[in-house]
Amino acid sequence: MKDFTKGAVVFAVGTLFGSAGFKLLASKDAKKAYVHTVAAGLRVKDEAMKTVTSVQESAADILASAKEFNEERVAKEAAEEEAAEITDEAEE
Repeated sequence: MKDFTKGAVVFAVGTLFGSAGFKLLASKDAKKAYVHTVAAGLRVKDEAMKTVTSVQESAADILASAKEFNEERVAKEAAEEEAAEITDEAEE
């Protein structure tokens, strides 16, 4: 019977603290803290998204420049090959 009484007391105390904890978590001050925490999180997210957007734009610029560089290189090589062919034909 002792174990049952001890268990019942522990259950009652746990329920009491649980109810008090729930009321504390649902209080106006706690809700105010939640709002401030979530608002700060949203500001961090917005700043992170600005940074990501900036990096994406830079990456797009780099990619466009690299493609342009490769196109110019291919055109230059083609012109050099054509000039070499003309020189070879003129020598024959």
